[in-house]
Amino acid sequence: MSKALLIDTSKCMGCRGCQVSCKQWWELPAVSTTNEGSYENPPNLSAETWNKIKFKEISSNGTVKWIYTRQACMHCTAAVCVKVCPTYARGYDDLGYVTVDQERCIGCGRCVIYCPFQVPQIGGHDISPRIKVEIATPRAVTYNCNFCIDRVEDGLTTACAKTCPPGAILFGDRNDLVEQGRARVNELKSTYPQAYLYGENELGGLHSMYILTEDISVYGLPENPTVGTYPDFDQADIPAWYTQAIADGKIPAFPWGARPEWYIQEPPASALRGPQGPQGEPGEAGGWGQALGWGGVGAVVGVVAVALSWIIGRRMGQESKQAGK
Repeated sequence: MSKALLIDTSKCMGCRGCQVSCKQWWELPAVSTTNEGSYENPPNLSAETWNKIKFKEISSNGTVKWIYTRQACMHCTAAVCVKVCPTYARGYDDLGYVTVDQERCIGCGRCVIYCPFQVPQIGGHDISPRIKVEIATPRAVTYNCNFCIDRVEDGLTTACAKTCPPGAILFGDRNDLVEQGRARVNELKSTYPQAYLYGENELGGLHSMYILTEDISVYGLPENPTVGTYPDFDQADIPAWYTQAIADGKIPAFPWGARPEWYIQEPPASALRGPQGPQGEPGEAGGWGQALGWGGVGAVVGVVAVALSWIIGRRMGQESKQAGK
């Protein structure tokens, strides 16, 4: 069953505890900033900041109040960033969140440009000691919230949900959170007529959903995000290190478990050899890793005998205990 976050903006008090916990868990460095006349800090998401609380002051019925909004990856079911990635560095986990393999990333910035939520950010390969990028370093790669993949796989909640003092961030099964979100919106309607559950259906359903008390535009969220038509990536811009890494078998031509329909560049039908397993995984007589080549990458690479190893290792021992195990 897919997992999700439900953020209740009516409960958020702008403490930014979720920002701090994200930084601590992923050992992300601080960002040097200057006062720009707002309590909001840092001013934007970056490769070093994956989770941020936005502050907005609005006037309502003659009074002034704060609106707080968590800004992070929305983990879309139909994610634009996955669709436009030319090197298959982005995909989907079985639990529903968007994955990023920085080892495959070439830093082209297409995910940055086309994301309707303006979330992915480009930074150095060594931003976090917990994310290892070894091929062709130093180089730039993209980052965003990865749903605390290690915590979730260990049966824990995300760091932001674990930390939130007023319980404004809930983590759980998506279907359950949708029901809770609907019920909460109904409770708020008498006080906030425009209350709305954002993310239930947008882009196939988001895995970071929001209970809003004001109009969607007040929060700076797109009212009707869609997957559009995007230009193909110029294959001449594929860097030599990536082509060589494919040829040397350091990374598979197509990740295990990924499906060609996720991306703009679809592998040719003639590349399929033998039966497929569930969800496009290799069958006994061949498979994506063995059969798929890509025009700009070169010839077909040999059999991929092991599953794609996502580069984010699990935190073990004392680190896990310190995070609240």
